[in-house]
Amino acid sequence: MYPICWNPQSKGSLAATPEHVVINLDKTVIVINESSNLREHLEILYGPQQGEVVLDRLIQIIQRFVADNPSFNRANDDKDEIKTRVTEKDAILIAYGDIVQDPDTHGFTSLYHFLAGQVADAISTVHLLPFFPYSSDDGFSVIDYRAVDPQLGDWNEVFRIGLDYRLMFDAVINHISAESSWFQSFLDDQPPFDKYFLIVPDGIDLSEVFRPRALPLLTEFNTDTGPKNVWTTFSTDQVDLNFGNPDVLLEIIAVLLDYVSKGAEFIRLDAIAYLWKEPGTRSIHLPQTHRVVQLFRSVIDRVAPKVSLITETNVPHLDNISYFGNGFNEAQLVYNFSLPPLLLNAFHSGSATTLSEWAATLTTPSEQTTFFNFTASHDGIGILPAREILQSDEIEELASHIESLGGLVSYKNNPDGTRSPYELNVNFLDALAPAMHAVENNELISKRFLASQAIMLALKGVPGIYFHSLVGSRGWSEGVVARGMPRAINREKLNRKKLEEELRNSSSLRSLVFKGYIHMLRCRSAIPAFHPTADQRVLSLDQSLFTIIRSRRENKSVILCLHNVSPAEKHVSIDLTALGLEPKSRYRDIVSGEVFQGDGKGILRLVFHPYDYFWLVAV
Repeated sequence: MYPICWNPQSKGSLAATPEHVVINLDKTVIVINESSNLREHLEILYGPQQGEVVLDRLIQIIQRFVADNPSFNRANDDKDEIKTRVTEKDAILIAYGDIVQDPDTHGFTSLYHFLAGQVADAISTVHLLPFFPYSSDDGFSVIDYRAVDPQLGDWNEVFRIGLDYRLMFDAVINHISAESSWFQSFLDDQPPFDKYFLIVPDGIDLSEVFRPRALPLLTEFNTDTGPKNVWTTFSTDQVDLNFGNPDVLLEIIAVLLDYVSKGAEFIRLDAIAYLWKEPGTRSIHLPQTHRVVQLFRSVIDRVAPKVSLITETNVPHLDNISYFGNGFNEAQLVYNFSLPPLLLNAFHSGSATTLSEWAATLTTPSEQTTFFNFTASHDGIGILPAREILQSDEIEELASHIESLGGLVSYKNNPDGTRSPYELNVNFLDALAPAMHAVENNELISKRFLASQAIMLALKGVPGIYFHSLVGSRGWSEGVVARGMPRAINREKLNRKKLEEELRNSSSLRSLVFKGYIHMLRCRSAIPAFHPTADQRVLSLDQSLFTIIRSRRENKSVILCLHNVSPAEKHVSIDLTALGLEPKSRYRDIVSGEVFQGDGKGILRLVFHPYDYFWLVAV
């Protein structure tokens, strides 16, 4: 029998691995052998004896998927590296299904028409934030993993978006809604759901458990057999699943394969770092959690090799990138969580030094992996990812500054009873402002914001753009008051007609940001040097300039990207020869079209006005 809360056999030894198991269905061949590691993963998680049983059941799940989805043919087993599945033409738009609303249509249909009419091919992929029936947290308390929220539409409307764009789905699998049928059956003590959740007996020491929020770890629920303390990492409505129970693991794998069958080319593993729990540990980033991610990767690689996993772990940088695994066995993409706070710090201080030093360290373990670069999301700006990079006083100053701008700061509980900033709840465009009530114009605000986005777009990786960033939204303070939730500040739903009217007003902030952003995305997609695996070299030309050279040998494509993070004017002389660049006399900024004349001796002199940015190619 498996335990209710955790698995003491999780460190079991490995049994001898059979040579292979072959599944033949309609000329589709899947070979499960030593290279697949399925048996190894399961035996490490559940021990040799139980691992063998679980493997048989997993094979049955894979068989059903292959039989039901013959288009996912594995006869051709060529490796599909990240350099072929994403390119410089890829940019991912992050959006709620009802982020733009039309009273006459479902959310998905309204979003589809907005994208078709306004965005077109400037983005390649749409990340649809959780679109399942839910009870709280704007979708992240999922009631039914396999259903579409009828307020948004149905699967056919999802498929229609998928005809024009690649799709990313959320797998919110650390927890499920307290209103779900799974948890309601748990409350009734109905098998198998009576063991789907984490019951913690009295007297168990959980003082070492990492807490991401200033909320109780356990919630008492009344069940048919009496009150029970249940693990709830994020809220009383978000009840953690018990992955120590293999029934839960297999059910979730079936859910992931269902997402694949419905068109997801990217699957975002939400809050994955907290997946496995063990008393006496921090219960974050445990080896078993990494092993589960490796198992997901092994399964999906064998039945749908074009599908990528992307991990969402709002944690310090080294912990974050650990989800690349060895470069071949965990996530293909990892959220670059340190970027938003470091970018914010650069614009607040007017210095790109720390940002540049950090960016110079960015590496990935293989060409099958890359970063998912972003600056804003439906959540706030995480502080933990910057804790080992910025000084404590810099973080406190950043939090204080955000509060002075009308933003909010969320805190987490520490083991010693203290609390510390965890997240800045603020719109990213607003967060860049120098001071409350500063006299500014739309041109300056949009220019500063687009300069920050230009840095994100120029960095090695795949860019992710939150919908509110694309359309130049400000913070929704009314929503925070109305809903009593700090994260609501960045989750406003927009009337489509009003939004499009604002975008047509060429002097409006929305229009300036949107047109500038769309233009940058189209410029970027034409430069092979912006490929996610292209080389990246960070330069130190001036304290206020974030400067990188991107290059791709296959295409002989090179671009020099310079960004002024300060409100000061800067005069810079660049020795092109010393940097290994073409000592030509002319360089063109691909964004503005402006051509800069060199001195004929390999020296290029540039004048940067506040927040200027240039993406230069030799002409």
